[in-house]
Amino acid sequence: MFDSLSEKLQGIISRTRNQELTQDNMQEALREIRRALLEADVNLRVVKSFISSIKDKAEGEKVLEGVDPSQQLVKIVHDELVNLLGKEQKPLDFSGNPNLIMMLGLQGSGKTTSSAKLAVKLKKEGRKPLLVACDVYRPAAISQLQTLGKEIETEVFTIPDCTDVQKIVRGAIDYANSNGFSTVILDTAGRLQIDTDMMAELLLIDRVFHPAEKLLVIDAMTGQEAVNVAENFDAQLGLTGLVLTKLDGDSRGGSALSVSYCTGKPIKLTGTGEKLNALEDFYPERMATRILGMGDIVSLVERAQEVFDEKQALELEEKMSKNNFSFNDFLKMQKQMQAFGSMGNLLGMIPGLNIGKDDRDKISHEGDKQFKKMEVFISSMTPEERANPDIIDTSRKKRIAKGCGMDYAEVNAFIKQFEQMRVMMKGMSDMKGLFGKMGGGMPDLSRMGNLGGLGGYKGKMGKHAMNKAMKMMRRFK
Repeated sequence: MFDSLSEKLQGIISRTRNQELTQDNMQEALREIRRALLEADVNLRVVKSFISSIKDKAEGEKVLEGVDPSQQLVKIVHDELVNLLGKEQKPLDFSGNPNLIMMLGLQGSGKTTSSAKLAVKLKKEGRKPLLVACDVYRPAAISQLQTLGKEIETEVFTIPDCTDVQKIVRGAIDYANSNGFSTVILDTAGRLQIDTDMMAELLLIDRVFHPAEKLLVIDAMTGQEAVNVAENFDAQLGLTGLVLTKLDGDSRGGSALSVSYCTGKPIKLTGTGEKLNALEDFYPERMATRILGMGDIVSLVERAQEVFDEKQALELEEKMSKNNFSFNDFLKMQKQMQAFGSMGNLLGMIPGLNIGKDDRDKISHEGDKQFKKMEVFISSMTPEERANPDIIDTSRKKRIAKGCGMDYAEVNAFIKQFEQMRVMMKGMSDMKGLFGKMGGGMPDLSRMGNLGGLGGYKGKMGKHAMNKAMKMMRRFK
């Protein structure tokens, strides 16, 4: 979402590199930052406040000896972005027995899906959520929530043919207390902010049941209108936080930079994809560093811990050391990488890459295409061939080529590449064992970096490494 703004801000800052921050070039930089923010659809009063704060801090900042002035400008802009996005991460309030979370939003904002995503997130954190279908107006709203609940294996509470929302909430709380549910998530009806009758219904739920969280779900692609929506809901209900959906979309990002500042309410959660596990805690500082092209290594590591199974990783490492790595193992590793998220988002989290949006999109597209191609290729093998690649001879290669619709030469090249990868992995494992005996410190192969194929690109991942990665991808075309 922030790709366009990120590129412009990085360009503005890079032009100040290796030169003193004078009154003239500072004014020019501020003008360009202002223009970039307005083009990103950031609210005008937010832009004015942001530029004013940067100007005041930059003029009062002493240039430190040995520090590039542009680096000081980066710090100032970074700190102001953090302030703009809410200063610090605000966790969900889990007070109450059971804990009550009310999901609010306009029609079509993604509220029902976000409720299901929140349930998935809470289950990962060890809580037992209960979804409650409070949308008694929209056709099929209840069945939609029930379908999602079945998919994520989470119970959905409903009272058939009941249109009394207070009765439904009361029944859900009693049911939660009787069955050991720790959090009750109320999926309320989507509404227009001018719909006074439906807003009154929310007010009654709030006054009678006192939910610990009143979260407004906002479609991040709404633009500046998101600020008006949030202010209206907050004025009537007193919101406790915001949930921004479609943060992985192609909109300009203005709502995300405006809504928290204008309402004074923290962004607590963000939706970063269509999958039901794509809901994350929002960290202002991490988002600010990503906007400025500084990566987000903490989120990268956290996501790796969620996706990669340590037991499976150790099993794979043992197979590598014995040269028993099979196509089944390769497929498992590939599935884990896909669960990690898009390659474009992954590259955006790695510090020091300096890869533009277009290049990231190309790499992501190429990677996704090759992953699908490999999956079809492996699926065309027999179970015996997948488990034991060494038995694949010329006749088997020809049969596999026909089965997956690839040329024989392409299949042959892929199998050779796979064999080379097995040799390389065994070599890495042998080196690790050697260094271990010598008391050295080789990286643990059970960690994400090596298994994900990124082990060689840690730290300062330059253009040479990226070109090498692209060449490897092209070989599978």
